[in-house]
Amino acid sequence: MDKIRAMITGIQGYVPEYRLTNKELETLVETNDEWITSRTGIKERRILKGENQGTSVLGAEAVKGLLEKTNTDPLDVDLIICATVTPDMPFPATANIIADKVGAKNSYSFDISAACSGFLYALQMGSQFIQTGSHKKVIVIGADKMSSIIDYKDRTTCILFGDGAGAVMLEPTTEELGVMDAILKSDGSGAPYLHMKAGGSRKPATHQTVEAREHFAYQEGSTVFKFAVTNMADVSAEVMERNNLSGDDVAWLVPHQANKRIIDATANRMGVGPEKVMMNIENYGNTTAGTIPLCLWDYESQLKKGDNLILAAFGGGFTWGSVYLKWGYDPK
Repeated sequence: MDKIRAMITGIQGYVPEYRLTNKELETLVETNDEWITSRTGIKERRILKGENQGTSVLGAEAVKGLLEKTNTDPLDVDLIICATVTPDMPFPATANIIADKVGAKNSYSFDISAACSGFLYALQMGSQFIQTGSHKKVIVIGADKMSSIIDYKDRTTCILFGDGAGAVMLEPTTEELGVMDAILKSDGSGAPYLHMKAGGSRKPATHQTVEAREHFAYQEGSTVFKFAVTNMADVSAEVMERNNLSGDDVAWLVPHQANKRIIDATANRMGVGPEKVMMNIENYGNTTAGTIPLCLWDYESQLKKGDNLILAAFGGGFTWGSVYLKWGYDPK
């Protein structure tokens, strides 16, 4: 019997209209366009504005576009997995809300919280549901409204993050395509370097936590940078070695878009030239779980059936991982 794999049969992204430029950030904190661009590669990031607008808005728009693009009836969707660290609310899951918004009434749905590695975690999990033969149409979403947890008085973090979402359709195939291999890791001892201090069960919201500005993302940049470069590169090299791939065999490196210097350092350590590295950080900043599917969406027209892609990410917690993916279709 032929082995079943999970193949991406469609990709769609969504970003809000509002552009928060480096020039505008100069009016909020002590920084400037040259400093931000030279250190991060970011020129602007998208921000979701308006009352009662949560991450589900971003995810639902991406899924609606995906369903239309793949000509899929929402009632045929079996499962929706949403990777996010900015859920609409602690419960229900943002995936549940998205399923309702798009009319996927026959699917069940749940969230995954793995910060910037969330999409890779969710992709591997969705792939396994397909491989068992129990599911035929699985939607995997990476979505975050980072502006909801960013302190725009903290110049070390507010320059980095934006809002956005991407979604993929996974379907079974017996061809040598789709998710071929994955290595996913985590290390909870990294929590002090990248976390949100309050708002959880350990430190619920109080007047004091709000006044102390503890409901925003905290990052110790230099430590995170070192861990990200080392671990993203090591795990990507490991998945390549495990599958007998050299830099020449890789059509595209699809790295998490945290910082251009991290992306460049990871590509150099992997022996992949800059012409093979997907990068859109200039336009969106770091959208956390949204970065990798947004890259695939932006580069979809350049992807060819059978292309070897290495997806790599590193996130708070710490979490990190790499997925070896063979692209499933030619550009339309």
